[in-house]
Amino acid sequence: MVPLSDREISAEIIQSCRSGDRDAFRALYDLYKDRVYSIALYFSHGDGAAASDITQQVFLKLMTGIGQFRGDAEFSTWLYRLVVNACMDAGRRQKVAVLSHDIETVAGEGSPEDDYARKQIASSVRAAVSALPPKFRVAVLLRYFEDLSYEQIAKALQCSMGTVASRLSRGHRILGERLTGLVRRP
Repeated sequence: MVPLSDREISAEIIQSCRSGDRDAFRALYDLYKDRVYSIALYFSHGDGAAASDITQQVFLKLMTGIGQFRGDAEFSTWLYRLVVNACMDAGRRQKVAVLSHDIETVAGEGSPEDDYARKQIASSVRAAVSALPPKFRVAVLLRYFEDLSYEQIAKALQCSMGTVASRLSRGHRILGERLTGLVRRP
């Protein structure tokens, strides 16, 4: 088995997958399952069952379509495109869902009031991100939850970097409008 780096896989693993090597597919799955599920979970408004279904669809498409990966871009970029397509397909099938997944908040020791306030803020942010139109939501998720560069997002979404910048800008503006009263001014 070829050792894997944290962000990318080797050409040998891809070739092994193309040859039907189950261990190679397992390595891909183990490396990317959490990232795929995370994007799917946020895109599906926190519906764990829907996120699991999307994740399963992505890896089934990966198994059957690995031969389509040409190596022009990083493997992860190609995989994110599969995730985006699966999320958009699922979004078209299911228009309304409820966000129930908790975002982990980084917080020190605080009073119960501070903890409650942080939970309320996190809930408001989740709801605002969840309510974004899909093309803005996926750009925000890839940028801030997956920490992809504009170039990587452009490749994953098959659009220009200008379009990515525009979608992020519009997403920021919408989030700003929806979260206006949330931030206390000094």
